[in-house]
Amino acid sequence: MNNPDREIIIGSQVTLHFRMTLPDGTEALSTFGEDPLHFAMGDGTFSGGFELSLYGLKAGDTQTLTLNPEQAFGFRDEALVHQMPRSDFPADMTLEEGQIVGFTTPTGDEAAGAIMAIGDTVVDVDFNHPMAGKDVVFHVEILEVGMPVPVDPDQDCPTC
Repeated sequence: MNNPDREIIIGSQVTLHFRMTLPDGTEALSTFGEDPLHFAMGDGTFSGGFELSLYGLKAGDTQTLTLNPEQAFGFRDEALVHQMPRSDFPADMTLEEGQIVGFTTPTGDEAAGAIMAIGDTVVDVDFNHPMAGKDVVFHVEILEVGMPVPVDPDQDCPTC
């Protein structure tokens, strides 16, 4: 049950709307005007800097803050730009610079990569997050804060 005085803590069930923009106002992602996001604090939905900005907020609270790259999506890592053989892509797939393509890693995880350059035999693919290296303005409106649930301590969570 939602308690309007309940503050967000680790494990809290949170329902919110959020918007991420660049400092110039360019919108990257927003749930406003759509279904709100529901998650448990510490479940990995948001990275550390985003989660830290939510602790202590209550239903009805709004907050806007600018996160630097280290707090948001990290810095660009040139080691995440790979040259892949053109033959790794379906022959009938039309590739375009800037296109986002889904890949399955050798461990079975899903990863998105942006096509940077297309050659006759190789394709340069950038696996950095599109917002890596950028300041991000994060605006949230907390709709509900529910009772905390246990969070798996073995989960990869930078704020747990």
